[in-house]
Amino acid sequence: MNANDEPEMRAVHVLISGRVQGAGYRAWCADKARALELFGWVRNLRSGEVEAVFSGRSESVEAMLAAAFEGPGWARVFGVRMLGEAGLVGGAFEVCRSE
Repeated sequence: MNANDEPEMRAVHVLISGRVQGAGYRAWCADKARALELFGWVRNLRSGEVEAVFSGRSESVEAMLAAAFEGPGWARVFGVRMLGEAGLVGGAFEVCRSE
């Protein structure tokens, strides 16, 4: 919390690698992010990776980053690479069209 007792907000841009396409990763990611009350989006990339932005309370973003390493049971995550901080996003968490 900050001095005004408001939650700290954060947004991150990440790439998830491994066997994450064709394994339900995007749907799982969206469900998990919504459960954590996060905003942002997720999409498949031509490279075989999944790209996402997670935006919301810092503790929820951290929980999502930890969960992203696990993914759904049928996926095999090899890595979650942070591309950097992103601008805060509002609205519902979305599953976007593949690149």
